[in-house]
Amino acid sequence: MASHRRPKHPSRARVTVLTATAAAAVALTSQAAHADPKPTKSEVKEKVDKLYHEAEVATEQYSGAKEKQEKLEKQVGALQDKVARGQQELNTLRSGLGSLAAAQYRSGGIDPSVQLFLASDPDSFLDQASALDQLTAKQAESMTKIQEKQRSLAQERKEAQDKLNDLADVRKTLGEKKKQQQGKLAEARKVLNTLTAAERAKIREDDVRASRAAGDRVELGNEVPASARGGAALQAGSTQVGKPYVSGGTGPNSFDCSGLTQWAYAQAGVQITRTTYTQINEGTMIGRSALKPGDLVFFNNTSHVALYAGNNTVLHAPKPGAVVRYESMDTIGSFQMGRRI
Repeated sequence: MASHRRPKHPSRARVTVLTATAAAAVALTSQAAHADPKPTKSEVKEKVDKLYHEAEVATEQYSGAKEKQEKLEKQVGALQDKVARGQQELNTLRSGLGSLAAAQYRSGGIDPSVQLFLASDPDSFLDQASALDQLTAKQAESMTKIQEKQRSLAQERKEAQDKLNDLADVRKTLGEKKKQQQGKLAEARKVLNTLTAAERAKIREDDVRASRAAGDRVELGNEVPASARGGAALQAGSTQVGKPYVSGGTGPNSFDCSGLTQWAYAQAGVQITRTTYTQINEGTMIGRSALKPGDLVFFNNTSHVALYAGNNTVLHAPKPGAVVRYESMDTIGSFQMGRRI
């Protein structure tokens, strides 16, 4: 007779494992369903361009702080030299006063009337007495000079200390802007690395092709520069087409936007300041319709500068990863103003 055994129930541990596995599978499926889709190449490029723009803003602020630091360092050095010379002059005055005091002490040990009675040559003594009076007057003059020099020296020392405090603040700003710039560029690289190597190469190829196409399409026409120096600056800048954009670059091997404009004008014999934030105060402000070749053109709330080349086109150093090139003003950003040097 066949035996009838009750079927075994699965153990509690086995049920727990199966339940957990099923739950994990459901969770993974749910996460996959709700996961953010991978950004497209165009979305990545848009975000990277935004980060490059923010890095450019930080670069200009860094360059401005660096320029101010160099100026302050020169001023501090000159003031410290002035203080050292003033201290040397004060020491000389004090030494002279000491000599006068010693001479007065030596001559004042005997009453003048007694000295006159004892003198073998009264006329000679009277001459000496007159010299003593002059000595006292000179002593008073020396005291006045010493007091004036002390006050002057105290003022110079305060001025030097104030400049040193300014320099410390600028150096702090310099470090902050450098960190901000590097952070934006690092973030841009991180975003780019979400793409495949082939996709990154394609973006670079597209940028180079767009740059070449912009240069090939450019038709500058026959517009006359506003000045000989403006024309010379534009001509100098045109020789740098193809040079890479590098943050902080001032030429001749690489440039950022304001580094290119400063370099171009320097070749024309004109010294302009280093950053967009200071170049925008150079020369005379002009509107878009009045632009002529060689004028400075500012975009995007003073964060970018270019050289007007004619026919609604500028020559500029655009952004990291790009090269110096001609480009239509319509593709760069919001026009702010022109400045004629």
